Amino acid sequence: MSFTKLTAVSTLAIAAVAATSATARDEIRRVGSSTVFPYTQAVAEQFANNTGFPSPIVESTGTGGGMQIFCGGIGEEFADITGASRAMKASEYELCVSNGVTDITEAQIGSDGLSLAISRDNDFDWDLSLAEIYLALAAQVPVDGEWADNPYTSWAQIDARLPDIAIEVLGPPPTSGTRDAFVELAMHVGCEALPYVAEGGFDGDWVGENCSRMRTDGPFIEAGENDNLIVQRLQADPNAMGIFGYSFVFENLDTLKGVKIDGVEPDMDTIADGSYPVSRPLFFYIKNAHRGVIPGFEEFLEEYMSDDALAPGGYLSERGLVALSDERREELRARVANAVNMPPKE
Repeated sequence: MSFTKLTAVSTLAIAAVAATSATARDEIRRVGSSTVFPYTQAVAEQFANNTGFPSPIVESTGTGGGMQIFCGGIGEEFADITGASRAMKASEYELCVSNGVTDITEAQIGSDGLSLAISRDNDFDWDLSLAEIYLALAAQVPVDGEWADNPYTSWAQIDARLPDIAIEVLGPPPTSGTRDAFVELAMHVGCEALPYVAEGGFDGDWVGENCSRMRTDGPFIEAGENDNLIVQRLQADPNAMGIFGYSFVFENLDTLKGVKIDGVEPDMDTIADGSYPVSRPLFFYIKNAHRGVIPGFEEFLEEYMSDDALAPGGYLSERGLVALSDERREELRARVANAVNMPPKE
């Protein structure tokens, strides 16, 4: 299907942006999630090699930071695409609309597992429950029947079967979609599994209010948006753990290993079938007003949607992306090709 077929709304938006100054920029610009970053970088390299267009500018700003840049407006100073390790929030959609960014296509490119990883030099067979992960990393936990500041400093204090080593876990900052997803998929579920919460009759609102904060007293370390720096830290410290997308484990299996969660190891199969407890969809968002204005934009999207990139065995699956089904990839390809505008976020 041709990637030049656009909606009438997009055509009008292109005319509007062309009347401003968008044509002053020759390179496609992508911002957003550090997890989606390596996939977009791979597509950018393939696109530049195949077409001769300038290689796109691919920036790792975090999901939240990327949304702020993407939704800032229309024109050359604003990004064409933002990657996201969660769906766009209603508040971000409202920001886009308030700045005239009203024609956006949402594209789920595949799935990813949020992995805890540790150096292969650590010889313990790590297998943690979500409740244990919560107790290690949360700002507040049950202590002697009361909800209190987290006192745990070593893994053995949480469970005697675990090593008596200091809890040291490097993870993403609050602006990261990885952080948002980890809080929702790991911290909230782990909190709900605690007897204090499960037997106390606390509802989802209570969990959201009381179980979302990561501790700030040392065992959890905000490591910024560059997941490669976390990888380097784990390679240097055999007792430190890191939180990031599975692709970073996959690309460093010679030096890192995934930590099992509830007995399930993160890999392509367990993420695809949902048996790995901390899995999530990955997205990018397209500013349709820039299509037909930024040189090579349509061709770049076509490369991103190709089976060479997204199909099982494609070059993105070789980097750790868990592919969509054939049917869902065809639906995705048609939506992107036709610049289908996403519905309002509520």
